[in-house]
Amino acid sequence: MGHQMQLQEEKEEFFGVLYPLIQEDDITDIDFNGREIWITDASNCRNLCKNIQLDSDFVEQFTQRVANGVSKPFNRQHPVLEAETDWLRITIVHESVALSGRCICIRKSLPYVRLSYDRMLAEHYCSEDVLNLLIRCVENRMNMVIIGEPGSGKTELCKFLSGYIPRDERVITIEDTPEWHYSSLHPDRDSVEMRINKQMDYSQAIRTCLRLNPKWIMLSETRSKEIVHLIESYSTGVKGMTTLHASDVRKIPDRMLNMAGTERDARRFENDIYSFIDVGVLVRRRQQEDVFGNRQVRRYIDQVCFFAREHGENQCKLVVDGGVLMVPEYGERRGTYYESKVAMG
Repeated sequence: MGHQMQLQEEKEEFFGVLYPLIQEDDITDIDFNGREIWITDASNCRNLCKNIQLDSDFVEQFTQRVANGVSKPFNRQHPVLEAETDWLRITIVHESVALSGRCICIRKSLPYVRLSYDRMLAEHYCSEDVLNLLIRCVENRMNMVIIGEPGSGKTELCKFLSGYIPRDERVITIEDTPEWHYSSLHPDRDSVEMRINKQMDYSQAIRTCLRLNPKWIMLSETRSKEIVHLIESYSTGVKGMTTLHASDVRKIPDRMLNMAGTERDARRFENDIYSFIDVGVLVRRRQQEDVFGNRQVRRYIDQVCFFAREHGENQCKLVVDGGVLMVPEYGERRGTYYESKVAMG
């Protein structure tokens, strides 16, 4: 876990030749491998930075500034240095363990939403019907799980959708690294931002949230047994969004069962999942080349499903597949979750 660092006012002096990369909003990652700099942009494309070179003097001086900022040692006995600001996460690894040379990784998470309604349609992120469906899910206070591989943009989709939460409902975010920036994005709304550290893990944070009168709990990523406490919080009527790694929305219940562990009553917990998780969304990323041969990464919504438990049965209805909205026939399903969760008015 990194340590919060207060940067000097002279940010340009602090970052030196890296400052233009820090200032570029479209850059998300700056990685120095001991020899050269590679940058990753908002489309998750990586490119070699050919116009900036880091010499050993700069690397040493920058490391010392970061170490001083968090009052931590950096040497062979302490080969990893981590620091955070409100929107930067810096990791430096000593050359005694990084044999290619001292490496520096800077991850940026700026307080704005990269996705917008018009941009998502223009870039074929999803169809307008699918986008409106997801927005109505939020407006109708449904619990959502966004899945996909690392780098697919799960958190970015959550940030966009969370903008449609009713303005008068309290939102509490829980994350280990600040990415959501809900309070900065929505300064006029009632929100609390909680950070995970050595004194408070995800499960403790969820339990604490319930004492803070939340309407929504936004968990940046579900990784382990905290899923049990998250489902329990949903059972109280609290709503929320979270992300996890899975390759198909229909695998979400099994993934959650595996995270919960074997000491739980598996059948009962599976029933709770279908009862209190409403929507699953799969975001994919695919590399492709434009007409000029330049590599691009396309992100898009591939699947959407609805979960429900009705009449003693667990049900999963896939309503978007391959990015296409499949409109079910409602005549024989009136009064079921298909109508209530898909038709929605």
